[in-house]
Amino acid sequence: MKKNWLSYMLVSALLSGALTSCSDSFLDLKDPNHFTNENFWQDKADAESALAAAYSPIKYQMNGYYGAFDGWLNLNSRGDDIFTILNEEASMWDIATFQNSATTGNDPYGALYAGIQRANIVLRYIDQVPASGITESDRAMIKDEALTLRAYQYFLLVNNYGDVPLRLVPSNEDDPNKTSSPEAEIWQQIEKDLTDAINDGNLPETRPAEQKGRIEQGAAIAILGKVYATQHKYKEAKETLKGLIDSSYSPFGTSGKRYRLMENFVDNFTTANENNAESVFELQYSSDGDMSWGNEGGISLGSSLAQFVGPAKSGGWAKLMPSAFLVSEFTTETRGSKPTVLVPDLDKDGNPQYNKDGTQKMKEIANPDKTAEPNSKYDKRIYASMFFTPEEYGDWVTEENGWYDGKFYGGLFTMDDLWTGNASKMAGGAPIFNVSQASGAQIGKFLLKKYTAHYVKSKSADNMGNVEGRANNVRIIRFAEVLLLYAEACTKEADKDGANWALNEIRQRAGLPEKEFQQPELMKEIEHQCLLEFFGEGHRFDDLKRWYTTPQIQMILKGNDKQGAYNFREKHKYFPIPAGELNNSSVEQNKFWK
Repeated sequence: MKKNWLSYMLVSALLSGALTSCSDSFLDLKDPNHFTNENFWQDKADAESALAAAYSPIKYQMNGYYGAFDGWLNLNSRGDDIFTILNEEASMWDIATFQNSATTGNDPYGALYAGIQRANIVLRYIDQVPASGITESDRAMIKDEALTLRAYQYFLLVNNYGDVPLRLVPSNEDDPNKTSSPEAEIWQQIEKDLTDAINDGNLPETRPAEQKGRIEQGAAIAILGKVYATQHKYKEAKETLKGLIDSSYSPFGTSGKRYRLMENFVDNFTTANENNAESVFELQYSSDGDMSWGNEGGISLGSSLAQFVGPAKSGGWAKLMPSAFLVSEFTTETRGSKPTVLVPDLDKDGNPQYNKDGTQKMKEIANPDKTAEPNSKYDKRIYASMFFTPEEYGDWVTEENGWYDGKFYGGLFTMDDLWTGNASKMAGGAPIFNVSQASGAQIGKFLLKKYTAHYVKSKSADNMGNVEGRANNVRIIRFAEVLLLYAEACTKEADKDGANWALNEIRQRAGLPEKEFQQPELMKEIEHQCLLEFFGEGHRFDDLKRWYTTPQIQMILKGNDKQGAYNFREKHKYFPIPAGELNNSSVEQNKFWK
């Protein structure tokens, strides 16, 4: 059902040259075989095609902000939850170890401005569509989608680069020598765009199947809440997120409202349950089109993420691993003891035995009901997040629980297969995993599983050529993030009850016991849950930036054996504006990178 919306992406590839043009040439084209200002804005389909183009740059297959190469890898490699494989791409290593510069890699800065340019074009020209070609409600909805897309991409820019140019009209109508605006001005515009989009009331609460992936009201509200929290405007963040929770969230184990946490954590990372009830903002990918590399060159609608993070044995390039710190944190809290039952203690002939007082002798055995709680030793999220062999660590999770069946990729590979297949990748270095257990530490084997194509039965499932493996969507905002941001805002606003409620929603889905944390303990638990919940999703570094000062971040990175921790300085909280963007422009480099 993704094809109806994604079909517009095919048109966006044709439009992209026009919609990113920095000159007047698009408006001057007279060839009737090309899109022009006179012959394009005719109806709703034209407007939606232009809008689809505005969604595209952020998800460029390779170099978008969430693209697999210069996007996803760099988002994750700066965090202490990830170990970056040595001797791979030099640019990735430089960013992971805080040795990057303004000339490092293919930075997504330009792609974000391409998305903003396209959103500005929609906002500028959609009113030219005649009333006979579009309803006013559709026109208003598309405007508010474009406002939200523009705001979100400015959020990514200001959070990653600091002062940047603020462009609110198409580039051919704007000052080509526009200088950077102060961060405060960018944040103010982001808030305005989002509040306008929300208060207009034109964004739907939910979408039909053929429109899944397009921004809904809940996405705009969640983004605004995150914008407030990032600026430490916790009062506003709490109010905004509470409104979304109260109106649209069904507590764990219930249903009926737009959002809920998926009972099975893995449902957030495979093709089986895309655009589910937990998904707030999800980038759409598909197996349609050719197998081609790049951004919008060629017609490929697939994601190459599994290619970059999947194990070598299954056709991946295995560029990232979980860090030893992450594994230690994941295995620190167990769910309890293995379930047992009492059964009659029989003699060798199968006869009951009795105690001196006449009572029947009983013995304790493992509960044969494999679903009896606790039905795993560890936090349920670990089984969707990492490849490992649970029984090696005294775990009793089984196939009946739907998380682990002893083999991966449809039963084709064991953990040992995947581990030995990565041997050459790990030859330059790998984490030493000490699994936290009551009985002591045990050296372990763990690989990144999240966003691999482990659910596809194929020996090359993670290779870009596998049509099912490259079809997986990327979940940018899940409702779990809304809950944890709300818990954070409640904590900062001294609302202990609100913070504990949200935390226990997260803990309950993970299979962990409900707890009540006192005020001094709350942030520590929120930080811990964010680490486990969003491992491998590119959150960790931004979370540390939001919570800590530069000296504190460096201390944390050093303490957790983060690669390159000793290189970390104030400037590394930002990316430098790429050198190519500074040439022949009035844009100034971030003050920390001058």
